Amino acid sequence: MSTGKITLSVYKSIIFALLATVVFAITVSAEEPTPGFNTHIPEWVLTPDTVETKLGTLNFFDGIPDEKAAEALFANLDLNRALQALLNGMPASNFEAGRAGHIALGQKEAHQAIIFDGLMDSNSLFLTGNAGTVYFTNFLDLKRDGPTVVEIPAGTGPGIMIDSFSRNIVDMGPPGPHHGQGGKFLILPPGYDKTQFEEIVPQGVFTIAKSRSYAVWVLLRGFLKDGKPDYSSQLFRNNIRIYPFSSAANPPKMEFIDGTGKDFNTVHSARFEFYEELHAVIDREPIEFLDPELRGLFASIGIQKGKSFSPEERMRKIMEQAAKLGNATARALFWYERNQDEFLYEGSYWKRGMIGNSHEYLKDQGLGGRDIDARAQYFYMATFNSPAMVWKLIGKGSQYAWGYLDSNGDYLDGGKNYTLNLPGDAPAEQFMSVVVYDSQTRSMIQTSQPYPNKNNKRDEMITNDDGSIDLYFGPVAPERKEANWIQTVPDKGWFCLLRLYSPTEAWFDKTWRPGEIELVE
Repeated sequence: MSTGKITLSVYKSIIFALLATVVFAITVSAEEPTPGFNTHIPEWVLTPDTVETKLGTLNFFDGIPDEKAAEALFANLDLNRALQALLNGMPASNFEAGRAGHIALGQKEAHQAIIFDGLMDSNSLFLTGNAGTVYFTNFLDLKRDGPTVVEIPAGTGPGIMIDSFSRNIVDMGPPGPHHGQGGKFLILPPGYDKTQFEEIVPQGVFTIAKSRSYAVWVLLRGFLKDGKPDYSSQLFRNNIRIYPFSSAANPPKMEFIDGTGKDFNTVHSARFEFYEELHAVIDREPIEFLDPELRGLFASIGIQKGKSFSPEERMRKIMEQAAKLGNATARALFWYERNQDEFLYEGSYWKRGMIGNSHEYLKDQGLGGRDIDARAQYFYMATFNSPAMVWKLIGKGSQYAWGYLDSNGDYLDGGKNYTLNLPGDAPAEQFMSVVVYDSQTRSMIQTSQPYPNKNNKRDEMITNDDGSIDLYFGPVAPERKEANWIQTVPDKGWFCLLRLYSPTEAWFDKTWRPGEIELVE
């Protein structure tokens, strides 16, 4: 190869580079410098002296907001952060309201529990409570008691333990590690090492679970036998034991409180008090209880561990407004769908129990992060969640469908009459039920019927020739169809939940499908 010659390709490269430089120079020079600058500044980089927004006219001096604009912007920022704190903090306030309700009924110690011996009725304000199972429920204080033992007998229904942010700790009963055969659970507080207890307690007998919070909500469901709650009530009373691990040699005797017919509230506030509920949780739990992003959001409005929560008048008014907006937003999220994944079937208004079939509210298996709208929607309407409520667990778990609109897409009016056809061969080994709820309280609707539900294993209903059942909803019972009727209230809205306990394959492959809620003209 000769070093004294320049090849044709090199000439072409040089010429191309020179031409590109000339074109670039011409292009650049065509853009006149922006006044006040040495070069042209793209328009979208700059802020005009006046900006029209929903907050009004904002004034600037060369990009610097004046004091009035800054005040308006800060107020808007505080409002939006308080709104987001409410929507994102709902799992915690939900939990805390439940805890306060239990304390009001006298449940304060681990060995104390509330049992609905005669089932939960409509007197209780309990988000989408169930009138078809016997509830056993109590709260643990792991900070006070340390590691705590929960002993449950064989034969219970699905049970759940959740932490103070309503996150699942461990399932119990048929979906749990003991597969419905009873067993012992050792619940460890934050900061404890599981391995040290694995050397102490016998494996296979104990399941060791660690909570991210000091407060823990324990809930068990008991099935009806011969349509009555007596069996499960006595099963719980005679066999459940909850006590600190430190007192295992001499555990305290269990004490039970019958919750049936009791007027008590477990529903979080829709006003400023919501933030006080949230602060109670944040201040009680360890700092690692929540990730830095959520802690930062709550801290931005004055809710921080180790600090008092007493917002000054300006901020309190903003938070009062945010509470109104947050409550309204949560209701909009429930009654108006934002994505088609909410629906169980094409061309249907039945909604999934949990959007995305994720008890962690993950979008696209986590690729889309957390679906914060789905989480807010769920915890505005419900209390507990667990894998067993969404996963395909044939004959073990539970499944849910929300009925909130009629077949025309209109909300359900308590002054009107509706029908719902449920095909025969219900896809549930234990039971299928429909419970009606009040649109305001999201608890069981209060009418002359203390138990506003129908249960295919408990209630004697009129059955059609094809084995299906028609349910009727309205303020007055249809003639000769009282057995299939659930009462509603004029001038009030309502919605319902279809529950399936121990679901079968027919539910998951959709060969069994409920009819739509039909308006009777």
